[in-house]
Amino acid sequence: MNDQVKELLKETLSHNGYSITKPRQLVFELLWDQEPQSMHELHSKSRGQLDRVSLYRIITAFEQAGIVQRVYVGWKYKLELTDIFLHHHHHISCLGCGKLVAIKEDAKIETLIKELAASNNFLASNHQLEVQGYCQDCQPPSHLLVTK
Repeated sequence: MNDQVKELLKETLSHNGYSITKPRQLVFELLWDQEPQSMHELHSKSRGQLDRVSLYRIITAFEQAGIVQRVYVGWKYKLELTDIFLHHHHHISCLGCGKLVAIKEDAKIETLIKELAASNNFLASNHQLEVQGYCQDCQPPSHLLVTK
């Protein structure tokens, strides 16, 4: 993580009424350049440097400041940095094992989302596209698949 990213974090926090602290910087570093992570994974990776309450408070502040976002995997969620800090992308998640795969940005998808918003008299300012299904390892036999 370079100084430019650290400065952007500091500015984003400041703009939202927060200051940079060692625990906040630690949580940001745990999320930086990583796949989305659960709260349990973040707590484990902090190796005792953060208690659960502090972690939850920091994540709440980060969500309010637009630093992190939730990526839903079934009824659970994982956390990742927002497009302020990462390249915009979408996800496919496995309902069987919870595997999460980032999908590269696709101009056709982005255009379609803007058109859908406009056709409903919305100006899209942000979006998340999450595709859920079963990875190759978890797919049930084809005769058990229900199609809609």
